[in-house]
Amino acid sequence: MTTTSPRLSSTPRRVGGRRRTLRALSQSTPLIPSLILLVIFLVGPMVFALWGSLTNTALTGYRAASPQFIGLDNYVALFSDADFWNSVLLTLVFVFFSAIVGQNVLGLALAVLIRASAKPVSTIVGTLVVVAWVLPEIVAAFALYAFFSSDGTLNSLLTSVGLGAVSWLIEYPMIAVILANVWRGTAFSMLVYGAALGEVPPEIMEAAQIDGTNSVQRFFLITLPVIRRSIATNLMLTTLQTLGTFGLIWVMTGGGPGTRSSTLPVLAYQGRPSGSRRSATARPSPR
Repeated sequence: MTTTSPRLSSTPRRVGGRRRTLRALSQSTPLIPSLILLVIFLVGPMVFALWGSLTNTALTGYRAASPQFIGLDNYVALFSDADFWNSVLLTLVFVFFSAIVGQNVLGLALAVLIRASAKPVSTIVGTLVVVAWVLPEIVAAFALYAFFSSDGTLNSLLTSVGLGAVSWLIEYPMIAVILANVWRGTAFSMLVYGAALGEVPPEIMEAAQIDGTNSVQRFFLITLPVIRRSIATNLMLTTLQTLGTFGLIWVMTGGGPGTRSSTLPVLAYQGRPSGSRRSATARPSPR
């Protein structure tokens, strides 16, 4: 009976492990320039911003030239500010109703309707929706301000049908900016879902139709499960985009009246302690 030395039997494993390591390193070498750029342009600014949050630095004045380390004082002041938690709540409401519900549901509905409509109708509807998306944000913001202002287009339409005018930007600022963001961003969701619906296998839909299912059942039981990855991707993209929305809200309401539409990006721009923050009425009029 022959026995194999444990040292000899482990040698091939070591050699194989070294080869795999060298192969992995050689395959990762082309990624080194990308990693360097990622560290410089992504990680670097994040570290710099984190360090700045631990100091009393400012954009101008003495503190801009000679900032001092103050530890967690900025975070303590932020978390003890009632306006911060109000902005967190408003941001969650804004993202949920304008991105997760508004843009995704309306975008999917438009994509389904366009595929089911005649060519001229789908072309006209698709063009009108995409125009809102391709407009520069500042142009769209001024147009929406004019639409929702007290003497704007919306109130003119309401007055023409016998309804009273409403000061949308003062009485219902969050509803106004939510509807504005839905109008602004629905085209992206419509295009994503339009492409996803084109990937649904027609033979599956035909088989389900032969089995006696109606259009609603086919939509919920077949179409939605097939495009679930596109739904998840679009939800993520629209949420991230809406979290950073600033220009639209700033032009329409300036975060006001008071802080009733001050989301986190607006609060970060205002950057002043509670009580000294400029109200919406103090901002320049976009007219």
